[in-house]
Amino acid sequence: MATFSIPNVRIAGIGAAVPKNCFDVMDYTWVSKKEREQLIKTTGVRYKRIAPSGLTVSDMSVEVIEKLLPALGWLKDEIDALVFISQSRDYLLPATACILQHRLGLPKTTMAFDMSMGCSAFVYGLSVLGGMMSMGGIRKALLIVGDTSTIGSYRDKTTFPLFGDAAAVAALEYQQDYPLMHVNMQTDGSGYDAILVRGGGARHFPDKKSLEYKKYGKGVWRHDLHPRLDGIKVFNFSLREVVPNMKNLLKAANIDIASIDYFVLHQANMLINETIRKLLKESPEKFPYSINTYGNTSSASIPLTIVHALGEVIREHPLRLLLTGFGVGLSWGSVVVETDKIVVNNVMEI
Repeated sequence: MATFSIPNVRIAGIGAAVPKNCFDVMDYTWVSKKEREQLIKTTGVRYKRIAPSGLTVSDMSVEVIEKLLPALGWLKDEIDALVFISQSRDYLLPATACILQHRLGLPKTTMAFDMSMGCSAFVYGLSVLGGMMSMGGIRKALLIVGDTSTIGSYRDKTTFPLFGDAAAVAALEYQQDYPLMHVNMQTDGSGYDAILVRGGGARHFPDKKSLEYKKYGKGVWRHDLHPRLDGIKVFNFSLREVVPNMKNLLKAANIDIASIDYFVLHQANMLINETIRKLLKESPEKFPYSINTYGNTSSASIPLTIVHALGEVIREHPLRLLLTGFGVGLSWGSVVVETDKIVVNNVMEI
């Protein structure tokens, strides 16, 4: 079981950005008004942000970092590592992290690399980068997460109304004897096809047929470079695996669930998240949301929710948070973190 604790690492700051272009699901004319209303009721998504062509996760993250570092009082020369986690990288190669090191003017001593994760990106990123930092060789680092949904099909009612665009950045620093970060990570690759872009990779290299639209059901038209979402499979997986993962982490870390100030879940959809909350028998006040305002923002959803819904309280008060991501892969995991009046910038519009 990948359950472990990370010493000496704290989240010093968080920032997030979204595109200016706001889309109202009630304007989604591909489906009837009745279907639109039902989509909003079940997913919880009324509004989302859509990046214009050419605006990438890396573009938004640069804006966030340029504002976050001065607020922290950090110099660029102090950044020892940069990790970029997205399914919307700038190019197939090179790694977007390498491009960001140059764009940000970080020193050549900075270690920079990409990870390919989606809904669980932030918790996986904290576990990987935090684990690397815990021995003290890396003192200050940036964890960048985010996705854009520009690859989605407007004519696919199962994906287009759900996914929104955003980027988020967490600044991590080494601090001797800081309270432990507790982690529980899991994977089930047998469900890889629950959320899948079939074409574009080495297994199904893109060709002319990759762009041919096909009908997969009422209101569902897409080609092989568009993502497909098996909602039933994701729903069943989420309700089967997420709560045990959270409870097993708390048990392993000897943490009373009553001591958790907030549970920040990946913003999958309202039905899934509220069912998880009820299974945990916790009050709505402990479950912040951003999905109504920004949609399911995949990799960015957890830190975006913190900035959007908890910004004021997390700036002023130390908190114990349980962060849980779950989805594409299938992969899922939870992290318990202690925050101590961290720097949080308001959500930027770009």
